[in-house]
Amino acid sequence: MYALVDCNNFFVSCERVFRPDLEGKPVVVMSGNDGCIIARSNEAKALGLKMGDPVFKVRDLIKSENVYCFSSNFSLYGDLSSRVMTILGRHTNLLQQYSIDEAFLNIDHLPLTECKPYCEQIVREIRRGVGIPVSIGIASSKTLAKIASKYAKKYSGYNGVCQILTEEQRIKAIAAFPIEDVWGIGRRNYKKLICEGVRTAGDLAAKNEQWIANAFSKPGIQTWLELRGTDAITFDELPEKTTITVSRTFSSAISDRKQLEGELSNFMSSCCSKIRRQHSVCAQFVVFVGTSRFADGGANYLSDVITLPVPTNNLQELLGHMLSAFRSQFIGGIQYKRGGVIMTQLVNESDVQADLFDTRDRDKDARLQNTIDNINNRFGRNQIRFATQNNSEDNYKNVCLSPHYSTKLDDIVIVKA
Repeated sequence: MYALVDCNNFFVSCERVFRPDLEGKPVVVMSGNDGCIIARSNEAKALGLKMGDPVFKVRDLIKSENVYCFSSNFSLYGDLSSRVMTILGRHTNLLQQYSIDEAFLNIDHLPLTECKPYCEQIVREIRRGVGIPVSIGIASSKTLAKIASKYAKKYSGYNGVCQILTEEQRIKAIAAFPIEDVWGIGRRNYKKLICEGVRTAGDLAAKNEQWIANAFSKPGIQTWLELRGTDAITFDELPEKTTITVSRTFSSAISDRKQLEGELSNFMSSCCSKIRRQHSVCAQFVVFVGTSRFADGGANYLSDVITLPVPTNNLQELLGHMLSAFRSQFIGGIQYKRGGVIMTQLVNESDVQADLFDTRDRDKDARLQNTIDNINNRFGRNQIRFATQNNSEDNYKNVCLSPHYSTKLDDIVIVKA
């Protein structure tokens, strides 16, 4: 039996932990450089604000409705996520964090009759201990647990916990659940299923085994089995990102090559951190910079695709390949307004085929990278960084950034008695 714990409107909830006066008020969190909306409170959703809305397009609505806006404070969000996961770890011998605000718990140690009250206790404990509201879905498969958590979040009558235990509950839960919201159904599969008349999770579960075998590869078949109540996805098989992108629009245009290299190095560092967390390595990536689309003379765009001799997640090695490629493409005298790194071919680190003629000491590289990661995890992000990396805050507009309440001594809350 599994419980999927999902933090409600996580980024917004993190901001509200230290600003309880914002409870019940519309709040949004903006992307890097305060460009787009990436998180919304329920009150902001009710106003019609959507994920991905460019802030400049909805500024009048934000002003007229007194919407509170925050720049992304990932140091705060990461710290509060760690605190939530620490609490969850006390309640199971098998915890799998799936994202910054989601985790699966194995709760086989509980009798079925105790699952819901026990998880309601977890909801209260996290709310009391961290201040974050969470929703929990309970089911015999991870996909059904995800669906149950959606219902728990949507309907207050569940008291934060929805369970799918009986066949009757399973059929009722998936009957009207939109196929596009089913965990593991990607954009490509969604379009294919809609063409086949499959519009709900119930429609998919009702298909026969032969149809599923002809239409899907292993992940799709596993999703079908999970919707039918079979535990088919192990923790080791949880879907991982196969492409990771880190890109930004700069607050002011950059023409200096070294400054651009510093920004791109930060992007690469962020990509590497993400793939190491999911135990992946990169076989190919893209580096790019571009001018504003509205620049005089039209947009100018530089990019290069780098295929690595041996897939890796080592930042030092990837920076070397990236900087070499970028320098060969760079054109001076142009005002670049945006840039980024796209990792396009990610594979599990255990599946790497070694190169007989590889000259790098990869064991030494791994030890150095682990040491850097351990120091940065203990003392703060980028406390140790490569010389090509810029100060990550130098060229970004974060005018609505909240204090680093839980990760910076200067920002700690002072209580006057």
